[in-house]
Amino acid sequence: MGKYFGTDGIRGRVGDRPITPDFVLKLGWAAGKALAAEGNTRVLIGKDTRISGYMLESALEAGFSAAGVNVEFLGPMPTPAIAYLTRTFRAAAGIVISASHNPYYDNGIKFFSDSGHKLSDALEQRIEDYLDQEIDCVSSEKLGRASRIPDAAGRYIEFCKSVFPSELSLSKLKLVVDCANGATYHIAPNVFRELGAQVIEIGSTPNGLNINAGCGATDLAALTAKVREEKADIGIALDGDGDRLMIVDAEGVVIDGDEIVYALVRQAIKDGTLEGGVVGTVMSNMGMQLALEKLNVPFTRAKVGDRFVMEALRENRWFIGGEGSGHIINLKYHSTGDGIIAAIQFLSAMVRERCSARAMIQGMQKLPQVLVNVRFTSGTDPLCEDNVLSAVAEVEKALAGEGRVLLRKSGTEPLIRVMVEGKDSARVKAYAQQIASEVAAIV
Repeated sequence: MGKYFGTDGIRGRVGDRPITPDFVLKLGWAAGKALAAEGNTRVLIGKDTRISGYMLESALEAGFSAAGVNVEFLGPMPTPAIAYLTRTFRAAAGIVISASHNPYYDNGIKFFSDSGHKLSDALEQRIEDYLDQEIDCVSSEKLGRASRIPDAAGRYIEFCKSVFPSELSLSKLKLVVDCANGATYHIAPNVFRELGAQVIEIGSTPNGLNINAGCGATDLAALTAKVREEKADIGIALDGDGDRLMIVDAEGVVIDGDEIVYALVRQAIKDGTLEGGVVGTVMSNMGMQLALEKLNVPFTRAKVGDRFVMEALRENRWFIGGEGSGHIINLKYHSTGDGIIAAIQFLSAMVRERCSARAMIQGMQKLPQVLVNVRFTSGTDPLCEDNVLSAVAEVEKALAGEGRVLLRKSGTEPLIRVMVEGKDSARVKAYAQQIASEVAAIV
């Protein structure tokens, strides 16, 4: 991570640096200077439904204009839609104003390159270099202009539909779609309806403050209840910016990102389209790894974050990867993780195989995994403390090679994440609490 950029752009609480109008204005200017130096002076800006998006959008526009870069606004759009539109409009970059799954009072800025991928480390460094300089302004005749792309949503809906096999239909499926009161509220329900499904919407009435609040991929209670009430075939949960997917089956059982990846890989093997292996993360459930081994599919782990999954995919020249939290990447369809497209792939496999959502994950048995988050506010690094290291060593010895322990700092929130995985649920929970207690005593 750089001085300003984290694993997923720049993120924080609105009103606290760096998510302030003055810093974001300068960020727009710095990014504009770095991009203009490469000869392309056109960028797209999209956002999720947070009320702060209006303020940050205006600040970015002013900064880009001062650097002589033209801005085209997309309005509320899913993060993967902005990656797609950046590529198709041949823009220098796409900018996303979103804090993804975080509450409304957080926000962030992340960038896509002209190819629809995350910015290179070199370009991020050039932007950071400009951020440390005094802001200036091009002459009036060279100022950037601003406009809107009115048909952005329609373009993206058609792109999503294009990945669904033309010979299939969702007409026999009843879906509940939870848009997390976020950026997919006017996209996802239309995609699934136009593919033939009967769609019941929830989390599709954003008001600027209710994004991810008791809904979406990070809180499945409302979706589970609605699926049971409606006797739906499946529930689809997206997060605030549309790059995560979680699924609920007809009985209300959750199917997470690891299981979705497994289902897509198993279907790709049946279709004869799988090339290479699968990238997970250090948090991926050991059950997925074991299930893929039975299918003779290579598997490797990356650091947590879709950026690192993407890097490992490109390095290995593989196509499918993801995280248990619901980031699913398939480079045969898109340049970044996309919740809607992952859902379309899952649904098309269900239709092709004429099976239930639960049947899609047959052959994979997750191991009990407990994650405890400890808020981290002090300057001390608890991951290096002797008491914490001793507790980890003690638990690892007790697991005797039949489980895992992982401690890491969150890349998006001030948290230490303590994960323990093993065969016995009660023991795993106790071990996680034991280590978390040692971490909490320090932070």
